[in-house]
Amino acid sequence: MTLSVSAFYKFVELPDFRALRDPLLAMCRDKGIRGTILLAPEGINGTIAGAPQEMTEVMASIRAMPVFADLESKTSHAKTMPFRRMKVRLKKEIVTLGVAGIDPRHMAGHYVEPCDWNRLISEPGVLVIDTRNAFEVAAGTFRGAIDPGTTSFGEFPAFVTRALAGREQQKIAMFCTGGIRCEKATSFLRAHGFENVHHLRGGILKYLETVPEAESLWQGSCFVFDEREGLGHGLAVEPPAPR
Repeated sequence: MTLSVSAFYKFVELPDFRALRDPLLAMCRDKGIRGTILLAPEGINGTIAGAPQEMTEVMASIRAMPVFADLESKTSHAKTMPFRRMKVRLKKEIVTLGVAGIDPRHMAGHYVEPCDWNRLISEPGVLVIDTRNAFEVAAGTFRGAIDPGTTSFGEFPAFVTRALAGREQQKIAMFCTGGIRCEKATSFLRAHGFENVHHLRGGILKYLETVPEAESLWQGSCFVFDEREGLGHGLAVEPPAPR
């Protein structure tokens, strides 16, 4: 049986995030779902997998919580279970930048739909930045994108200081796997005087899901943090080439 895999996140104020851990864990385990969900005061971030019907029920139950009613997700598939167990973890951030006062709910850059992304990154003078780690970039990226050379997202602010100083007026297009790191990255740039900042809505996954391969500017495989390792156009499993 083909399994469904859902990746999702939402930046939202969750003062009672600790109280959500046990109910979410119990619900997922009861349905045979595996994967990881992160909860923090700033929101939720997860990737989970299971049988299609059970996944539909779990995602519906999560969206039944008013705070997650408009939760968006990217769905892909796997022939075998890509996760070993189910974990719900409590964190300080749902994606760790390590900089206080960065709030993507109010500070994120301009969203660009996947259907408009090619046009943006093909404009002369646009600085295209891959906000992922170097080993992810090595597996695949958009043509002409800058690799910040980071080993963790927490190194991204140092890259901005080192490589982008004096370029505050330049048009910048940023992307990541599912969109979450770009929410933080564009917010960080805006907090430091960059205003003409754009990012790919839904990330690489939504682009590969919706943009036909014949029209795509993506090259290689999109690294994912589970046993599938990589996804290609149409979110088909496509492990990265050996490095």
